[in-house]
Amino acid sequence: MSDTLTNSNEFLPGPVLLLGAPGVGKGTQAKRLMERFGIPQISTGDLLRQNRKDRTPLGIFADELIDRGELVPDDLVNQMVAERFKQPDTARGYILDGFPRTLGQAEWLDGVLATSLLPVVAINIVVPEKVLLERITGRLICPVCGTIYNIYSNPPKNDRVCDHEGAKLEQRADDSEAVFYDRMKAFEAKTAAVIEYYRHHGGRFSEVDGDRNVDVVTEGILAALLAMRQQTVS
Repeated sequence: MSDTLTNSNEFLPGPVLLLGAPGVGKGTQAKRLMERFGIPQISTGDLLRQNRKDRTPLGIFADELIDRGELVPDDLVNQMVAERFKQPDTARGYILDGFPRTLGQAEWLDGVLATSLLPVVAINIVVPEKVLLERITGRLICPVCGTIYNIYSNPPKNDRVCDHEGAKLEQRADDSEAVFYDRMKAFEAKTAAVIEYYRHHGGRFSEVDGDRNVDVVTEGILAALLAMRQQTVS
């Protein structure tokens, strides 16, 4: 399995959506897929910032809405994503980051990709809530070298002191239990529906146990991706 994915230039990963609650490791796994296949990560947050910076028509419209204190609607975000799909670096595939977040965006995405060679496949990374809470609330960062520790799974040798720099470790303000549960509520309110949407589209959804070594999780994702692509092209 791995040889097919790592050595074959013929394998097309296509559009890949990584799903999962806050803290499951989507960012880490997305970077690994990008390196493995040489495909880009498409982040709606990055697209919005870039369009505003470049003063594109879509960016100018977004600025007007934001200046009025209004939220950027799905339709505008969808248009930015559609424009990004036209870039040549997406030919072999891409990793979707933060999109689709809602059921409406998922349905729009399927419509846009209806005539594409490969449909989007979704991989849901599953980690118990207790583990996610420990991953986030136990996280400590060295302000000097940036090394990340965790008081539960990867503690420093000395309490709250960096092993390398001897600096006092810091905790980000948003790595609190209250913020974690707020993010979980937001996830359940919107993204949970996206997971169910893809779960009921046969051959395009898989779940991977994220409560394992990072390398093992990556192998699980690669295996799921290969299996789904074999179904979607058969």
